[in-house]
Amino acid sequence: MQPQDCELRTVDDKSLALENWRSCQSKPVYSSRMGILELSQQIRTGALSPVELTSDCLARIEKLNPTLNAFITVTAEAALPQAREAEREIRQGNWRGPLHGIPIGLKDLIDTAGIRTTAASALMKDRVPFRDAQITRRLKEAGAVLLGKHNLHEFAYGGSSIVSYYGEVRNPWNRDFITGGSSR
Repeated sequence: MQPQDCELRTVDDKSLALENWRSCQSKPVYSSRMGILELSQQIRTGALSPVELTSDCLARIEKLNPTLNAFITVTAEAALPQAREAEREIRQGNWRGPLHGIPIGLKDLIDTAGIRTTAASALMKDRVPFRDAQITRRLKEAGAVLLGKHNLHEFAYGGSSIVSYYGEVRNPWNRDFITGGSSR
């Protein structure tokens, strides 16, 4: 395999991703379908950079969100520094656990200090909480990297994700279908 083939890239087939990664023996190839534990193991061992993973996730959001409408707010300006800090801590041996360096999105119903939290409602479109919800605090303590806030059915009061001030959310597997609600 040529060095240029060892660049970080998304591969949808998990077995192909692992095969390519083993043959490269440098930067891993990861699959967008890999679970958090698999990604976490690669981050912990230094085989995968939280910065590269976060950058790739942000690029995918930029590419797909205009069609899927999955994010109300993207926090790229904060996510990359968080990923750099996670990488620095992990390299120094300060491993916080399996969420350390993992990019995540939060439902826009969960308070995030200094980041707009709208519950997908026009009534709350300018609401910026002054403190984090407990789950947000715990995720930050675990070293998770916040990519942004997910769109949802207004106030999470419905099962379709069609009723949102920010527009309906599209199913990534079939854009003609709904997402099936905020918790599916």
